[in-house]
Amino acid sequence: MCTLDTLQINLKRLEDGVSHFQFDLNDDYFKAIDAPEVERGDIHVDLDVKRMGDVFELEFHCVGVVHVPCDLCLDDMEQPIDVRNRLVAQFGMEESNTDDELVTVDENEGTLDVSWVIYEFVALDIPIKHVHAPGECNPAMTKVLDELNATHIGETEEEPIDPRWEKLKNLKIKE
Repeated sequence: MCTLDTLQINLKRLEDGVSHFQFDLNDDYFKAIDAPEVERGDIHVDLDVKRMGDVFELEFHCVGVVHVPCDLCLDDMEQPIDVRNRLVAQFGMEESNTDDELVTVDENEGTLDVSWVIYEFVALDIPIKHVHAPGECNPAMTKVLDELNATHIGETEEEPIDPRWEKLKNLKIKE
């Protein structure tokens, strides 16, 4: 079972310079984060945190695969992930996430939770359309889709053409 506590970075304890963190996230992480887009996967995260006083520069590199449903056959497919992102954190009086690249961490707490940040980076790397490579879709579902598509095409061909459109079509042919 994955606990998201391992993804809490105590920024106050970091010394000036670069600190390196590694996380291996699997299905348990995706279940714990409880997000709708991705429920399974294996991701390796390298995180470098560069401290410069009260400002922290975080460099994320996430590599691995996530399992998402194919848009055509609905079977799970592996989607490769390779994303590099940057985030800047600073201490402030209260937590704030108003900017995409700048996060304010409460000075009194001093801890930054990167669990959701990593999930967002991974989710944004998934293409909008995810489809198996040609020939890898579920054959039973592909057959049903082809039959439904053929039925739909057959219906449109049998419908009579509105006579007004037919007359316009004849005008186009004359020219």
